[in-house]
Amino acid sequence: MPATILLVEDEPAIQELISANLMRAGHHVLRAGDAETAQRIVREALPDLILLDWMLPGMSGVEFARRLRSEERTRAIPLIMLTARGEEQDKVMGLESGADDYVTKPFSPRELVARIKAVLRRRAPETTEDTVSAGDLSLDPATHRLTAGGKPVTLGPTEFRLLHFLMTHPERVHSRAQLLDQVWGDHVFVEERTVDVHIRRRRCALEPSLHDGLVQTVRGSGYRFSTQQESPAVAR
Repeated sequence: MPATILLVEDEPAIQELISANLMRAGHHVLRAGDAETAQRIVREALPDLILLDWMLPGMSGVEFARRLRSEERTRAIPLIMLTARGEEQDKVMGLESGADDYVTKPFSPRELVARIKAVLRRRAPETTEDTVSAGDLSLDPATHRLTAGGKPVTLGPTEFRLLHFLMTHPERVHSRAQLLDQVWGDHVFVEERTVDVHIRRRRCALEPSLHDGLVQTVRGSGYRFSTQQESPAVAR
């Protein structure tokens, strides 16, 4: 599944090369030449991943990474540090600043794309095209198909994205606000009860196959996807 990647790189030639290879891999690329520009882009909408050069004019990449990790809205964004500094202590500093991976220049485009895929699979599995399964419930984001017991189930696009996100984060409780940010986008202003409407639609679609109880309502907290039996404290 294509991801929106923010590339923060001050060297125009390197920025162009990386951007071209990411777009060739199917990703949507946003570009910034410094941390200040990157901050403005992030304020407008959260990217799926940030590629961040260490050496930037003004605020360094390490400082920007620390700032991203210190703020609740941005701390979960997957982050890969790009740098010509290959010493062990530099790698440690980059990782300790909050980077999920550290790629030393020069690197091959294929390696970078593979690293991005690995980080997204680990940190943001909902952005990949990997099929997700729970028992005989299977969701394929690449073909936008959902099957239950081998039979196709029809879901609207929003219900599909919502189920995909929940299935890729099993057993974790997500508030309505978190689901709105992750599924609708953090700059889309809709009522939190909108989530409830789409959850009900998804349950209706899965009820004939007896999979409607997999998405559970946790009173006072939100929703979770679970194959475990609901406890008395949980209401569907």
